[in-house]
Amino acid sequence: MTGAMEPSARWNDAQLDAMRQTQDPVADPVVAALFAAGQVNAVNSLMQTLVENDGLPPDALPANVTAYLAATAGLPDWADPAKIAAGEGVFWRYGPAIIAALTCYALPFCYAGRKGVQVLALTARLTSNPARRVIETAQMVVDVMRPGGLGAVGSGIRTAQKVRLMHAAVRLLIAQYPGWKPEFDLPINQEDMAGTLLSFSSITLEGLERLGYALSTDEIEGYLHAWKVVGHILGIRPEMLPIDYADAGALAARIAARQFAACEEGQYMTRALVQMLQHVVPGDLFDAVPEVLMRYFLGDRTADLLAVAPEHAAEILLGPLQLLVHTESTLMHSSSELARLHERFGRALIEGIVLVGRGGKRIPFTVPTELLQAWGVNWVA
Repeated sequence: MTGAMEPSARWNDAQLDAMRQTQDPVADPVVAALFAAGQVNAVNSLMQTLVENDGLPPDALPANVTAYLAATAGLPDWADPAKIAAGEGVFWRYGPAIIAALTCYALPFCYAGRKGVQVLALTARLTSNPARRVIETAQMVVDVMRPGGLGAVGSGIRTAQKVRLMHAAVRLLIAQYPGWKPEFDLPINQEDMAGTLLSFSSITLEGLERLGYALSTDEIEGYLHAWKVVGHILGIRPEMLPIDYADAGALAARIAARQFAACEEGQYMTRALVQMLQHVVPGDLFDAVPEVLMRYFLGDRTADLLAVAPEHAAEILLGPLQLLVHTESTLMHSSSELARLHERFGRALIEGIVLVGRGGKRIPFTVPTELLQAWGVNWVA
């Protein structure tokens, strides 16, 4: 890992511009070799195998893919088991709130990046089946952050390896698409990957803090450290991994200043996400909540870029959800009341995701029973 230095000295436009022209020299050649050998069907088959299976049996994969899995299966030598365990403890205690922050803060944070969101728009994974995309993302978070998820018998490492290969396959497919604009830079580049990793780690933590969750320094740095390990497995360059929580905040702010801008694709992704959340969470009690939380977390300027509706706070205070908060409070100015609403929404969302699953031939959404019990989530055994 890099040594300590002032955050302001680490993140500058020249460095980040270079990272927009840098992708993944390990995973990309694996997929490119299949394509170069005329094995287009093998690329398509690989994508299908990655989506439809938790495990990846060696006899179902090309030899170079099997070699890639073996070469990238280890944790970095700087991984700290105690810090990873502390991060897992945060997920154990605050899982529903973290999943709610993922959908109402982390993902919209990514959609606000005008260049990076173009990949999602082009692949149409979210817009064609928003529930599938969000559920797969939530599954990755569960896989890597569950107790032992990054251990030898956990599913987190393999999940991250699969995501890395899928990134490589998407890059290859976009490279064949004549409509990709050079102004967007290379797809799924190092800056965009680092920004996404921050959204899952430091941005989510910042959201919990804003809601009044009292996390210790060890918990914060442990959660961030666990995600830095995931970032390593995903192929993010060491110099793009933040030193600590303050450094992560500096990088997130720099990326936002460089990349946030209004665009049709970002607004479309946000709208599809809101509609998905309204569909997956049972009933209509929480329909107004996603946009309330998005505007609270993102702030008016970024929420406006994404065309997040501004009027829903009044609907909550005047509607059935007033039973979940104190009617005498002003919701948008009371973090404790919003935290109660946020956590209840998170539990309802997990219940809905467990019921909906991923659809088609995909494996169902799975959460360890002990986590569901710890979170007070109702589920059908």
